[in-house]
Amino acid sequence: MKTNLIVNKWMRINPPVFIGSAVLSLMIVVYAVSDAERAAAFFGAVGTWITDSAGWFYMLSVAFFVVFVIFLGVSRYGLIKLGPDHSEPDYSYVSWFAMLFSAGMGIGLMFFGVAEPLMHYIDPPVGEPETVEAARESMRITFFHWGIHAWAIYAVVAISLAYFSYRHNLPLTIRSAFYPLIGDRIYGPIGHAVDTFAVLGTIFGVATSLGFGVTQIGSGLEYLLGLKSTLTVHVILIAVITAIATLSVGLGLDKGIRRISELNIILALMLLIFVLVAGPTVFLLQTFVQNTGNYLSSFFHSTFNLYAYEPTDWIGGWTLFYWGWWIAWSPFVGMFIARVSRGRTIREFVGGVLFVPVGFTFLWMTFFGDTALHMVMEQGITGLAEAVSEDEAIALFAFFENLPLSGFFSLIATLLVVTFFVTSSDSGSLVVDMLTSGGEGTSPLWQRIFWAVVEGIVAAALLIAGGVGALQTATIASALPFTFIMLFICWGLFRAMRIESLRKVSLKEAWVMPKSGPAHLSWKRRLQILAHHPKRAEVERFLRETVAPAFREVATELERQNLNTRVEEGEDGRIWIEVLHGEEADFYYSVRPRQYEPPAFVLDDTRKERVEALKYYRAEVHLKEGGLDYDIMGLSREEIIHDVIDHYERHYAFMNAMRSS
Repeated sequence: MKTNLIVNKWMRINPPVFIGSAVLSLMIVVYAVSDAERAAAFFGAVGTWITDSAGWFYMLSVAFFVVFVIFLGVSRYGLIKLGPDHSEPDYSYVSWFAMLFSAGMGIGLMFFGVAEPLMHYIDPPVGEPETVEAARESMRITFFHWGIHAWAIYAVVAISLAYFSYRHNLPLTIRSAFYPLIGDRIYGPIGHAVDTFAVLGTIFGVATSLGFGVTQIGSGLEYLLGLKSTLTVHVILIAVITAIATLSVGLGLDKGIRRISELNIILALMLLIFVLVAGPTVFLLQTFVQNTGNYLSSFFHSTFNLYAYEPTDWIGGWTLFYWGWWIAWSPFVGMFIARVSRGRTIREFVGGVLFVPVGFTFLWMTFFGDTALHMVMEQGITGLAEAVSEDEAIALFAFFENLPLSGFFSLIATLLVVTFFVTSSDSGSLVVDMLTSGGEGTSPLWQRIFWAVVEGIVAAALLIAGGVGALQTATIASALPFTFIMLFICWGLFRAMRIESLRKVSLKEAWVMPKSGPAHLSWKRRLQILAHHPKRAEVERFLRETVAPAFREVATELERQNLNTRVEEGEDGRIWIEVLHGEEADFYYSVRPRQYEPPAFVLDDTRKERVEALKYYRAEVHLKEGGLDYDIMGLSREEIIHDVIDHYERHYAFMNAMRSS
């Protein structure tokens, strides 16, 4: 890493990003708290300007992100792994989906699941309110706001981070996506600015979620305990739950965030099934199918609809706010998704990220939203609509009042808001800490706690300055510069994948001179190598006594040709040769010991000790893209040299193809 990190036992920070982000956050907090009225007016003016002048840019950009992500998934680039070619996913599908959902949508679904459909029903952007058409349109709009567009925004950042970090060994920070465009300058002021914008967007995005969360928790406590939901209570709740989030942060990704994410899914499924059973079940299943059809049939119209011919303030408070919210959240959610998606192909990633959480979200919005609409339209419970229009934070609890076991499930809902709050805060803290520490996930605990506290303070300050409206405006404003960054991310990612695709074609199709290497071993020799199952010590001796001398012999000859070459050994036993080409792609060929279980037909005795004793190793070849899954154990020095030169010839053909492209 080429950033000027400060690294010691007490801290690991990238000073320009850490200090810049902390100072800017502090300045905003001081401004918001010291003159709340002026801050509220300023935030309102900024929001109005963005809605009137930059709304078209948001809409067009988000449409592009959707097309770009789907293109990556269905094109030949979809086969590329987010990691070396030999890597495997770190988490099961269940854990993966749980963390995706909890980090990406949690608090929002709890807050808007009932409120948004009813609010569009009461006050639609166009048409008559409180009609059947208004109800149908309210669900279409809700699906649009919570559908593929949000996850496409997340996916752009997540794919880019995972690709450049896990496949090209660049820092796990937003700046790495700019490497194909500006090279090593990502480690300078441009990179610092990009990561600082990402940090601020994350802080405001998380602060918005925390603001929604505490207002809803406050309403839940008022409903359950009679505790008045005031601004003071909200600030205290932020402090208490931020403290819980710091504990989760301290436990780390596997013990803390993953466990709470899995608890979230269990509680969410419990609520979802209860509403389906206790509500109008057949009606909900019917509306789910129809809502999905309406969403798909109006997809393109909704994507580009700015209500230009029928101007309305509605779009700024809803669609543009959502797009800004998702964009502001994208560094946080994108980096978090990247962290948990290593080893998956881009096609698998796009399918999982774009459609699985969306499917669950649509079920949630249908079951909660259409049950609420059914209560108002068919059961005559108009008080629910009136309560939501007065305060959307109480929507969920007013909704449960009209179902059986309302107290119990209101308690479960409050607990779920708290756990979603915690996962948003601790996930955001983890991501901000990584951005400010140069992409490392091993920084001291105090740094993660520091950012968890900062997020809570910012959320409290914005609530004091102007409530939920200030949170919404801050989110939209912080998202505007990052939208430009995301467009450059798409450009850099496409350019890098195009180069990789060209490289693979060149390596596969390049003409290679006749050789006397591994492909020309006698068939008896090949069978001997195949049937032999060496131990680690034997493989390490082979690497030391045969592979290393072969590499040094090749390096000596390449040095004579004025090529900068080096041979090195790693602590894990691997040995590699690198040929450095300056501005062009470097050549890398590595051999490393890799452990395998014995074949089933060898195991007459299946006891654990017997299996351990029969484990064997292979000397496998790895290139820069990952493992090639073939073994060179037992080859002679001359045969290894020929294999290295074969791959170097293909690499040379790739460089020629790049020069002419």
